[in-house]
Amino acid sequence: MRWVSMDAISNMLFQNWSGILRTLLVGALAYIGLVAMLRISGKRTLAQLNAFDLVVTVAIGSVLASILLSESVALAEGLTAFALLIGLQWIVAWSSVRSERFAGLVRSEASLLMRNGEIQHAALRRERVTETELMTVIRASSVPDPNDVTAVILETDGSFSVVAQAEEERVPYATAGIGGADRATGPQNP
Repeated sequence: MRWVSMDAISNMLFQNWSGILRTLLVGALAYIGLVAMLRISGKRTLAQLNAFDLVVTVAIGSVLASILLSESVALAEGLTAFALLIGLQWIVAWSSVRSERFAGLVRSEASLLMRNGEIQHAALRRERVTETELMTVIRASSVPDPNDVTAVILETDGSFSVVAQAEEERVPYATAGIGGADRATGPQNP
């Protein structure tokens, strides 16, 4: 068995002050640049309303990490990458708002997984969600009985919404615009 030398351990923990100074300086400038770009591009940039938004958010985080930790990535390159990602996200969001056809290409549709206590098995299969996972979502929403659920919706961002019967009475449009809501079995109003 080979032992690691003290020099190797020392290099893993600390190499030099110039690396730390670079991280502090470039990190602060990258952060300021990112915040400025996000303010200019608007709240929608990090909203994570669909899978594309999530990809952009993760990519921005990856770019920031690369700028901070990789000496081979210059600040200007990182800021250019931020601008590119934010610009592409803005173009996609702008195009989606103006063209239903384009929106259909980049956005998924929310899916109704349960309606009025009835599991929509075809929707579960299509979305690759198990009944066990569905029941976990219902329990996590503090609804004690699945029969008290008006709807469980798999949202476009991958999150779940559980609408209890009392909520449905207050919000009659709870399933409006949901894929499968008009094809679901069971009565439309509880």
